[in-house]
Amino acid sequence: MSRPVLTLLYAPADRPDRAAKALAGDADVVVLDLEDAVAPVAKSAARAGLAALVAAHPGRPVQVRLNAAGTSWADADRAAVAALPLHVEVRVPKVERVEEVAALVGALPGRRLHLLLESALGVERAFDLASADPAVASVGLGEADLRSALGIREEAGLTWARGRLVVAARAAGLPAPVMSVHPHVRDEAGLRASCRAGRALGLRGRAAIHPAQLAPIREEFLPAPDEVARAREVLRRVGDAREAGAGVLVLEDGTFLDVAMVAGARDVLALVGDPGAEGPVDPA
Repeated sequence: MSRPVLTLLYAPADRPDRAAKALAGDADVVVLDLEDAVAPVAKSAARAGLAALVAAHPGRPVQVRLNAAGTSWADADRAAVAALPLHVEVRVPKVERVEEVAALVGALPGRRLHLLLESALGVERAFDLASADPAVASVGLGEADLRSALGIREEAGLTWARGRLVVAARAAGLPAPVMSVHPHVRDEAGLRASCRAGRALGLRGRAAIHPAQLAPIREEFLPAPDEVARAREVLRRVGDAREAGAGVLVLEDGTFLDVAMVAGARDVLALVGDPGAEGPVDPA
């Protein structure tokens, strides 16, 4: 079974050497960036190089981050991506309106969209955007712009917006949002602490701007050995109870099992690629 995405690595599309290195690396998804990482004078060259980068790594999970709607580069970005294979997905910055989603679906039919909400208005409309179209595969925050817009200086100031996004995503039937990048590439301790704070809120996985950030991100979002062991115990007890025809399921520590706990156990095992994650959820 495939594991959930925990790591995304941004690579500037105008730097084919760096992009190729990222594509050959171990990030779950590589984001070929046409937006912030590319200077205005290089955006045309970045677009022109997309097809060759994708063709050199067939089947590699890839997203392309476009320039925002309303910029002078948006239409050319969409045209360039429309020529790529459909497995190449799209990361869309600064989304605020459902109409923007509809325009993207029309321009890029059959392609999965990952929306970044980077303003107060975008966050306020999080559920509407998350549920705007079946093509929307995820929502996430663009935290650098959001901090600037809201005047937030400390990471703790993002707690409400992060929690708001988790609720909106799950209410729309989408996976838990991936965290925004940690901009300090040499601050591993800060990265790890931030990941733990995000995981506690229900976020899962994180985007990175340097390959050195990938291992700490993965380690912080993977379940600990005791979590995996407990998840296996939950599912073992479910199986034993079914065989015995028992109607009440209780763990050895006295905890009663319910459907939510069984679903949670399967979720934990899915993160480590355990085949025990598959199967029915109902514990009765």
